[in-house]
Amino acid sequence: MKKLISSLPILMLAVVLGIGGCKPKNEIMTAKQIPLEDFFKNPEKSGYQLSPDGKYYAYMTPYMRRLNVFVQEIGKDSAIRLTSDTARSISGYFWGNNNRILFLKDTGGDENFKLFGVNVDGSNLIGLTDFPKVRTEVIDDLPEIDEFVIVGLNKRVPEVFDPYRLNINTGELTLLAENPGNIQSWITDHDGKLRLATAIVDGVNTALLFRETEKDEFKTVLTTSFKEMLAPQFFTFDNKNIYASSNLGRDKAAIVEFDPRIGKEVKVLYENADYDVDALFFSKARKVLTAARYTSWKRERYFFDKEFEVLVGKMKKEFGDMEFGFNSNTKAEDKYIVSTYSDKTMGSYYLYDVKTEKLDKIADVSPWLDEKEMANQLPIEYKSRDGLTINGYLTLPKGYSMETAKSLPVVVNPHGGPWYRDQWGFNPEIQFLANRGYAVFQMNFRGSTGYGRKFWESSFKQWGKTMQDDITDGVNWLVSEGIADSTRIAIYGGSYGGYATLAGIAFTPDLYAAAVDYVGVSNLFTFMKTIPPYWKPMMDMMYEMVGDPVKDSVLMREASPVFHVDKIKTPLFVAQGANDPRVNKAESDQMVDALKKRGIQVEYMVKDNEGHGFHNEENQFDFYRSMEKFLGTHLKKQTEPTSK
Repeated sequence: MKKLISSLPILMLAVVLGIGGCKPKNEIMTAKQIPLEDFFKNPEKSGYQLSPDGKYYAYMTPYMRRLNVFVQEIGKDSAIRLTSDTARSISGYFWGNNNRILFLKDTGGDENFKLFGVNVDGSNLIGLTDFPKVRTEVIDDLPEIDEFVIVGLNKRVPEVFDPYRLNINTGELTLLAENPGNIQSWITDHDGKLRLATAIVDGVNTALLFRETEKDEFKTVLTTSFKEMLAPQFFTFDNKNIYASSNLGRDKAAIVEFDPRIGKEVKVLYENADYDVDALFFSKARKVLTAARYTSWKRERYFFDKEFEVLVGKMKKEFGDMEFGFNSNTKAEDKYIVSTYSDKTMGSYYLYDVKTEKLDKIADVSPWLDEKEMANQLPIEYKSRDGLTINGYLTLPKGYSMETAKSLPVVVNPHGGPWYRDQWGFNPEIQFLANRGYAVFQMNFRGSTGYGRKFWESSFKQWGKTMQDDITDGVNWLVSEGIADSTRIAIYGGSYGGYATLAGIAFTPDLYAAAVDYVGVSNLFTFMKTIPPYWKPMMDMMYEMVGDPVKDSVLMREASPVFHVDKIKTPLFVAQGANDPRVNKAESDQMVDALKKRGIQVEYMVKDNEGHGFHNEENQFDFYRSMEKFLGTHLKKQTEPTSK
């Protein structure tokens, strides 16, 4: 069962892309300088997935500088290119059956994803949901049914998604239910029957709806505040109850079994005292739960199944300190695609045969990058001014340790979301900055996910306030530890991180020597007016989490950097996609205009064929090249004047 691509406004989720910086003068560099393009060019091969019968694997690789889908018969050397998009990389793909692949793409970053289908021999390439200004979300790929998938489309009403059964060969659509206007997700059982939904009630409450069969009406079985969460993972194997991640009556989300007939949890399967347990995995072939996942400073597993635990143990012996995951498997679960990664490499793909226990390397993602030249991403923690523990990561230039890192230039990099979190793993922009001699500081400020409900709620209506204080406190911690040179600190972020960048230079104008705002919010009032239509059912939640433009107008004005340009004196570089549906171009335009009127130095880059973050390779090169020059200019080490 494919999980629905959620339309919940996890603001600007995970589109934090690029940064750059020049080698500061008068500093020792132990790593060789790697060409900028090597960090940001398209991967050689990525996204491997096995066909259900294990005869083929598909993957994405560049064609005319765009990632396109290829398919290759296992054991053969040649591959067939199935897509030929030269305007923009394919957004994602999956197997519809043994003979047909489905893929998603949008236009210029508008996020109105359309679903297409193509046979493994390249024939019958058709647009399945090729409708103007309509977004496609995959609800269930129906792995047991070769001809159909279930998708969500907002073609009837732009604000809501209706579920359709889609014939993947012909494009024929059958409406399964009309969304009354408040349903945010549709969930199927193991037979592909639409039996569960989540809805918004009264703007700020959420409801779980259930029906025994598709002939029955949906009935509400649980209503909670949106601050509480029962996130269904999938049905139990008898299709009666639901496995879910739940924080009902607890601070940290746990994996539970929920009976929809009585509207209550009936069993706690696993909970962790320190972190939310956010995912549950299972074997479809053996019909057993395999593992739950949570994230400390790395991703961790709790095992339910000995067979899977043994498999993971075998992989650990093979890969050592590398992290790994099972990206894809055959229907019989006799073959797996295993991917590896670490903080120093994008990793590799392997084909594992369960019967022979043979592990064959398929491809390296970026073989041109030498992990020996990369830097360590170190877990750190510090205290906020009001006593919260803030976790994060510090990446030091190669050759430095926490003991030897003194007075380094630093790039502070708050994540997007903001209800998201930074994780350990390879990040090309972080490694690029470290290679140029900068320490890079990432922090999971309050509101970051994975640390429990209380920590998340503490961010409500705190944009530019305690959320920003957490960032400032981290910077001050770096200075007090002697790691950062207080005169050479830059702040860079994308999406909410772009907002935090603007807030940083507006509300702590003496803290940063340079700033880079990437598709960031500058004005909370205009931001609220220009969000995508399918976020509008969640507006009351947004008002409670960010602020109500009427009731909280004073607070929102105080938190909007555009109204505080009179305090800004830090040199600023702004980058924006013209087609951004989440953070409208007007957010950047008004900030740049206001600063230029005051005579503040600001550089502005707009890409007309991009949206919420730059995806095309040449645009990324332009962005990082400009950032490298910008940071190099403003974070140079100042030499002491000679006394006469």
